Parts: sequence; structure tokens; C-alpha cells
Amino acid sequence: LQPWDNIDDVVMGGVSSSRMLIENNRAVFEGNVSLENRGGFASVRSQPHDHDLSDYEGVAVRVRSDDKQYSLRIRTTQQLDDVGYMAPLKTEAGKWVVTKVPFCAFKAVYHGREVPDHPELDPGKIKMFGLLISQKQQGPFRLEVQWLKAYKEPFFAEVSSV
Repeated sequence: LQPWDNIDDVVMGGVSSSRMLIENNRAVFEGNVSLENRGGFASVRSQPHDHDLSDYEGVAVRVRSDDKQYSLRIRTTQQLDDVGYMAPLKTEAGKWVVTKVPFCAFKAVYHGREVPDHPELDPGKIKMFGLLISQKQQGPFRLEVQWLKAYKEPFFAEVSSV
């Protein structure tokens, strides 16, 4: 539960805002997405640390969301203006759900656009995790995260918190 940094559309002139806070022993990604000034996204990312998850198949997340759609992001470098990896995060409004996201589901992206010829995600080189709300989903948002863990089958036989 170390501090997470927000990266919102203000980097390109927008006025969306977000933050990650701790509430009742849970991480909460919340804020407001605005379409003003051609904006439309908000995100947070963890502090950089080396995570060798090459022995695992993916990450599992226990979340409760509003009715918005979110993405899980992974970076394998500390460079912020570099290709990252993104996968949709399946949620159900108002319900706690566990979503497994296999590493093969992450697509290489740069500034929100897919990079088709980029190498696949190497789970042995993970540096940062992040959450993103985009697709011009205007208005307030809230995503509660109880945990984020690496998994391999059989599910939760061996788990490493990240």
C-alpha cells in the first residue's frame, strides 16, 4: 500500500483528476473524468519495484466497482513515455469480484494505442502496476481494490502479493 502516482489527462491539457487512497484497509482509485479540453482519462501507477513473476500465469485482482470500465496496466521499464501493457479489468457494479488476468491478455500500448509488432509482456521484468479509466467515461468514478496477486494454476495454489 505504498503511494501510487496519478497520471491524468492534464498531461495533454485536460482537466480530469484521480487519486489512490487507503480506506478500510483497501486501495481506492477515485476521481472525475472530464471531456473538457479534449480530455477523457485518469490513471494511477505504483512506485517502481522489480517484480519477477515469470513463475506465474497472470495476476488476479479482487475489486468492487461502480458501473464504469477499467483497465489494468503493467510497465516493464521505469520510462513513462514508453510502451506499456494493458488489459481490461472485468468488474460488476457494486459487487466484489475476483478477476484473473493472464499475462497473455495484456496488449502492448503507447499513449492508448495498440502497438501490434511489440514483444509480448515479459512477466519476469515487471516494474509497475497501474489502473486506468478511459474511453471518455465522463463523470465521477470509484474502484475499490482489496488485493492484487500473482497466480498460477491451480488457482491460488501458490500466490505472491505484489
